[in-house]
Amino acid sequence: MELVCPAGNFASLKAAVDSGADAVYIGINDKTNARYFPGLNFNHNNLHRAVDYAHNKGTRVFLAINTFPQQENWQHWRNAVDCGIDTAVDALIIADVGVMDYAASRNTKTNLHLSVQASSTSHESLLFYYNTFGIKRAVLPRVLSLKQIERLANKTPIELEVFGFGSLCIMVEGRCYLSSYLAGDSPNNCGVCSPAHAVDWKETSGTLTTRLNNIVIDRFLPGEAAGYPTLCKGRFRAEENTYHVMEEPTSLNAMELIPKLSSYGIKAIKIEGRQRSPAYVAKVTTIWRKAIDDFKQSNNSTWTPHEQWNHALAALAEGTQTTYGAYHRSWQ
Repeated sequence: MELVCPAGNFASLKAAVDSGADAVYIGINDKTNARYFPGLNFNHNNLHRAVDYAHNKGTRVFLAINTFPQQENWQHWRNAVDCGIDTAVDALIIADVGVMDYAASRNTKTNLHLSVQASSTSHESLLFYYNTFGIKRAVLPRVLSLKQIERLANKTPIELEVFGFGSLCIMVEGRCYLSSYLAGDSPNNCGVCSPAHAVDWKETSGTLTTRLNNIVIDRFLPGEAAGYPTLCKGRFRAEENTYHVMEEPTSLNAMELIPKLSSYGIKAIKIEGRQRSPAYVAKVTTIWRKAIDDFKQSNNSTWTPHEQWNHALAALAEGTQTTYGAYHRSWQ
């Protein structure tokens, strides 16, 4: 079971590689990846440097091209594919079927991975990408329960990668337009959710108010941890109460599910967080490296993680709380 870790910039890439990641995933500094934020990502020059650093330490590099082009800017996505192949990354993580078709037409040795943004949740869908484009791996959407993942893993001929830790959103990968509704920029087409140009932080008499395109998203009392303003995690008034109407800030932590995921044949665990700091990436990677290695050495289906690992991850989690997310949906 591989550990795939986020690298929003070169410092985070070094942190992930040096902390034991088997692979890192990165993006190019444009709309072709879903984390197109100021200060993040790689240009064509330091992409070579990043790949060299990772490969010299035995770590693979996956290039995320996980947004959806429009006709007038198609060339950017084509350039991203060419750049990844020319730079000798180990895999291209692609969401759009047209971009996937172009990448497959290059007849490259670079592996093709289906992005979580493609939202492929059925055996038939995965088989289409496998038969048509020869994808090697698919990143499964976070809406699937453990039982659904097991059923897919039993039938599909391709490698499966699932999320193990990191912030959760409303999990309609590739189909969410909440940010576009408020700020005009879609994460699917523009690569950014809650773009920085629309975000406003203002403190008045000790109360911090966050806005997105002038719409109040949340208010935080003195000493209360403030999160980045996104519409899905805002607190709003509904039926005389003010609360997180859509979802509470929380992070997925599937560490205790490692034995089950391994028994299903899951090939890789993915850590979310290309917007996170190098220190965060180093801590999370280190803990998950220890956990996966400890599980492998134990060779025990009843393996459980050390409590201190879960405590440390909870301290790093959004809202300092964790969940199994959809993995434990009892109604599926």
